[in-house]
Amino acid sequence: MLVAINILGVIVYLAIAFLFSKAKKKIHWKSVGVVLVLNLILAWFFTSFGIGQSIVKGAADGFNWLVQVAYQGIVFALPNWVTPQFGGTAKSMNFITSSLLPILLVVPMFDILTYIGVLPWIIKWVGRGLSYITGQPKFESFFSVEMMFLGNTEALAVSQLQLKSMRKERNLTLAMMSMSCITASILGSYTQMVPGQFVLTAVPINILNAIIVTNMLNPVDVAPEEDTIAKIGGSNSAAAEEGAVDDNGKKEPFFSFLGDSILGAGRLILIIAANVIAFVALAALIDKLLGLIYPWLSLEHILGIIMFPFAWLMGLNVSDAFQFAQYMGTKLVTNEFVVMGKIASTINTNAFSDHYRAILTVFLTSFANFSTTGMIIGCFKGIVDRENNELISKNVGYMLLSGILVSLLSAGIVGIFVW
Repeated sequence: MLVAINILGVIVYLAIAFLFSKAKKKIHWKSVGVVLVLNLILAWFFTSFGIGQSIVKGAADGFNWLVQVAYQGIVFALPNWVTPQFGGTAKSMNFITSSLLPILLVVPMFDILTYIGVLPWIIKWVGRGLSYITGQPKFESFFSVEMMFLGNTEALAVSQLQLKSMRKERNLTLAMMSMSCITASILGSYTQMVPGQFVLTAVPINILNAIIVTNMLNPVDVAPEEDTIAKIGGSNSAAAEEGAVDDNGKKEPFFSFLGDSILGAGRLILIIAANVIAFVALAALIDKLLGLIYPWLSLEHILGIIMFPFAWLMGLNVSDAFQFAQYMGTKLVTNEFVVMGKIASTINTNAFSDHYRAILTVFLTSFANFSTTGMIIGCFKGIVDRENNELISKNVGYMLLSGILVSLLSAGIVGIFVW
């Protein structure tokens, strides 16, 4: 019965995308069908076959290994922040040590792969292959892969030439897709708090569902002459294909580039930590104010009521669905780190069923929340003209809807195969 409800949920999420479509007659149903089938096959493969499970487990173990290597640098500077298991003297590790400080190794590592041209090469060819299979425009397919590795604002920043040359309707599609991304360099942080195999499973599933949802919500016909990929870059069009460049168009010296990367990683840690602290505090303040009205009233309860139907459609019983809905709401109002921090100590215990554990992890693995809309709008403001930016700013609701539907679809599709 619960499996049937889960399947119904996936259908309902797709129906919502169709209901809110800007141009129902322009939806490319063949492409939607192909991508949906591909997504179901991937979810089935990664969750139900030994080789698929081994692939995602191996990838998760790889990111965990990187995090453990990062602890060696942390131990040198702050031995009392790291537990004896990794060479330190601390009794336990806090959120910043276990989840954020390893970013100081992982981000530069991915930047080095970009500098030497490996990562851009992977993005380019995987994007082209995805376009061939799904029938989607080349750049939209390219961008869906690019943002998985680089993050939303970073992918937009290195795509300036393309964004400036495209129609505003296509730019809106990219803004909506950006709500569903993650950054590869932050996967290690996720895998320290929630099951890594489901985090890694969510990555390709999110990419494909972003294509499905944006194709339904904002279908755009792209003529063959428009379906091109400009060389990606900021001040120099070859930057993303050959590594960082300086103002004169020459490749930046490696150690100068590496220094900038490390500083960027440090800023990223501060941004994440500041957001988590501020949003948790603001949520607590709202709860205190709501408690003055009714003692039982809280932000989580309100959001739980709103999101409950969508959580129940994941194939959960009523009590689990209400708890899941509260986690969903908290993630959308704050961010995924807040929820992951709450469940990190219990998600791998008997307190969570396999199905619950899988769908919750997959739902959390994206940047879809209210604050992300501001980041995306701010990024577009610095790149495209006023007309393009106004269209994106007027469609904040569609951006949020896109991010939510992708997360729901991804969790629902994976949930079908995990019980």
